[in-house]
Amino acid sequence: QVQLVESGGGLVQAGDSLRLSCVASGRTFSIYALGWFRQNPRKERELVASIIWTGGRTYYADSVKGRFTISADNAKNTVFLQMTSLKPEDTAVYFCAGAPTYTRTYDYTGQGTQVTVSS
Repeated sequence: QVQLVESGGGLVQAGDSLRLSCVASGRTFSIYALGWFRQNPRKERELVASIIWTGGRTYYADSVKGRFTISADNAKNTVFLQMTSLKPEDTAVYFCAGAPTYTRTYDYTGQGTQVTVSS
């Protein structure tokens, strides 16, 4: 099992920046990828960004390209999501998710952190 704990959410104004953190614990050696999902008030869920744990290859949703950056500190088992130029439509609960090597699907999810962007 892998446990994921997010932090860093909050209330900001449009145009502001915010950085989310996710610390992984447990069987971290089994992690293939970590990703950030978000669920907006309409309950729509979207994979925002992901990173391959070894190698660092990244993916971004079109909606955040150029504004969000995902990075990882493997030594600290931590993945970050740096969010800039935030928009009200970025308002959502952001979840960290982990994909183990043996499934390569996001089987592990954190409890989520709320990000609210006011206009």
